[in-house]
Amino acid sequence: MKQDFLNGKTALVTGASRGIGRGIALALAECGADVAVHYARKGTMANDVVKEIEGMGRRAMAVKANFAEKEKTNAMLDEVEKTFGGCDIFIANAASGGFRPMMETEDKHWDWAMDVNARSILHCVKRLAPHMQRQGWGRVVTVTSLGGVRTVPNYGAVGLSKSVIESLTRYLAVELAPKGIIVNALSPGLVETDALSHMDMNTQSALDYVRRRNPARRLVSPRDVGRVAAFIFSDAAEMIVGQTIYVDGGFSLLTDYFPQLERMENA
Repeated sequence: MKQDFLNGKTALVTGASRGIGRGIALALAECGADVAVHYARKGTMANDVVKEIEGMGRRAMAVKANFAEKEKTNAMLDEVEKTFGGCDIFIANAASGGFRPMMETEDKHWDWAMDVNARSILHCVKRLAPHMQRQGWGRVVTVTSLGGVRTVPNYGAVGLSKSVIESLTRYLAVELAPKGIIVNALSPGLVETDALSHMDMNTQSALDYVRRRNPARRLVSPRDVGRVAAFIFSDAAEMIVGQTIYVDGGFSLLTDYFPQLERMENA
């Protein structure tokens, strides 16, 4: 795979000021793409990512939007289209939602998670797809999580939105593939990012547990996710359509019996 195979392509990566989004934005720039770096609050961090991308000789811009507000989302998309002339690649990585038990989830928590995490994706794709279709080439990647198919403590509203995202990915994939627009989802494993600090758990214990339990014996890094994203934009992956691709070192393959097996192996 050529290092510059995305030359001439433009990408919008949401939630790109840090963590997984930053890893994807940098990976696409390394492959030649110009990148719009979306953020909601971390403007300084987004500008730092822009500088890193520009240091690679690519064009980059920071764009702000709250995806709960359609007008601000439209203004952001207008800015991207004005600067880049359109968008060939859309990465829907931004996510939000309070962490609380399902029985303590109220309508406002449900609505917020669905609007920001899921509904905004459809809105953005509807705006960006006409340009992709005119070019005869477009790529969309949504970012989901294991919490969309398994239960994670205090993750209910967000997990539900991730389930919707995976289903939306499949429906979009079927509708858009005949137009040259390929849609897939990435489901990263536990990645050591700032988001973990907002979850009601002992972060270090959780990270240590995943490191020990994961067949790969390490955590997933934002760069790992970025490299897989870049690959599925290559010609070699053009027949991967509507899939949820797990990037987790094998963690999702395991059952609750694995710790017992591990003790037997070490006995």
